[in-house]
Amino acid sequence: MASSEEEKLVEDELSYPIMVAERVRSAVDESDSFKLECSEVGKHVDRLLQMLRTLVRFATATSTSSVAPPLYERPIRRVAAEASKNLDRALALVRKCKRRSILRRVVSIVSAADFRKVLTHIDASTGDMMWLLSILDADGAGDGGGGGGIVLSLPPIASNDPILSWVLSDSPMRVQTLAANLVARMAKHDPVAQEDFARENAIRPLVTLLSFDTFVDDPLGHLGKQSIHSIVQINKELGKGGRGGHQFSSSYSSSYLFTEWSSRGVNHRKERENEDPVVKLQLKVSCAEALWMLVQGSVTNSRKITETKGMLCLAKIVEMEQGELQLNCLMTMMEITAAAEYNADLRRAAFKTNSPAAKSVVEQLLRIIKEVDSPALQIPAMKAIGSLARTFPARETRVIEPLVTQMGNRNAEVADEAVAALAKFASPDNFLHVEHSKTIVEFSGIPALMRLLRSNEVAQMHHGLTLLCYLALHAGNSESLEQARVLIVLEGADRTVLPQHIKELVSMAIIHLNLYHAGMNSQRISYFP
Repeated sequence: MASSEEEKLVEDELSYPIMVAERVRSAVDESDSFKLECSEVGKHVDRLLQMLRTLVRFATATSTSSVAPPLYERPIRRVAAEASKNLDRALALVRKCKRRSILRRVVSIVSAADFRKVLTHIDASTGDMMWLLSILDADGAGDGGGGGGIVLSLPPIASNDPILSWVLSDSPMRVQTLAANLVARMAKHDPVAQEDFARENAIRPLVTLLSFDTFVDDPLGHLGKQSIHSIVQINKELGKGGRGGHQFSSSYSSSYLFTEWSSRGVNHRKERENEDPVVKLQLKVSCAEALWMLVQGSVTNSRKITETKGMLCLAKIVEMEQGELQLNCLMTMMEITAAAEYNADLRRAAFKTNSPAAKSVVEQLLRIIKEVDSPALQIPAMKAIGSLARTFPARETRVIEPLVTQMGNRNAEVADEAVAALAKFASPDNFLHVEHSKTIVEFSGIPALMRLLRSNEVAQMHHGLTLLCYLALHAGNSESLEQARVLIVLEGADRTVLPQHIKELVSMAIIHLNLYHAGMNSQRISYFP
């Protein structure tokens, strides 16, 4: 049942700060001391008042329109409440500057610092209103001078009271979907917003929503069967890996768990279970996209996902789902592995050989590479495997075999990505490059690579030559290289125009192969034009 506060019309909610703002203006006119400071407060309040009236007009027009979508009022109510509080502070201060009895003037001491504080609060509410108007009216009509277009950043109020997180727990699924879409847009277009969401711990609620109805190794799915002691233990487990054992209690997930145990939470969970499957799916699609945008190029956000059950959830969805949801989860996995490739701490923590989450991710990546005939899925899966090349032991040959097979894929981009991934296994940067190079050769990688080089695709030639040079340098005594006339091909490539780093690599490989095949037939056959 809605509270009495929520039953009030949003227009009524905005009427109070408008009334207080008008009283501030009157009090400014009646001030006798600190007239300059009071006048400055009046100017700032006037601007806020203009925006409040714009918001009222917008809310009224939306509520009476038969075609406009329903207005999501919670952020409006929260910003209005904060504005009312700040305007009350301004009114109380300005009223102290009115001529009164000597006793009242002695008791009511006003300083310049008081005005600075009030102006800071009023400006914060003005910033909140500008953000709110830009979100509600993307065209910028009537934005109170704030400029057109959506503001892709968090409002000032979010620094100590993140509004989106109220949505990111027990709101209707359609509202949560809109909020997740907004997070995705902000994170995609503004790196600062991406950092803000990391600081405000936006990852956990998104993972929680994404994992709803997903059967992973997640104790949250069985809360109804746990004792209170078990709940405490679950809280501790979910808090591990963060900054101290108190992280879970300070994150949004703690309030979510509490909600789940309240009578309201039980009813809310039933409502979610009975929701339209289409709405459920769209929420998950939006949450997965938001996670994808948040982890893109971000080690911090990638680490936060690995510290939750997010990796298991992503792997399970990639296994069970199809379409946009599967793709978004796969792209999220690809971005996490890309971050791990260049961050040793994340790589060691999240992709240990015996980690259940890491095993699940690798299993699904390999399944897509081997079984799914879709370049849109195979390419990110191979990118992810390539990023993890340094995490696989020498005995993990099952990872290399499907990549060698895909070098013969009829899709040129898929074949090229397979070569690029294998090059990361054979690269000198990989501690096990010798072992991996020999494995590639053992799985008939040389003939497949030579066939690919004959296609004369420029991108494939560069990646292919790089891999061929690595194999020549690290497995140069293999008969496969001699039988395939690798030395002849490299000598032919050395006479073509190549990027400097590849030309140097080709020269090194030629010198190295000559040590093993000095007596080769002098016939020169080139696969290059």
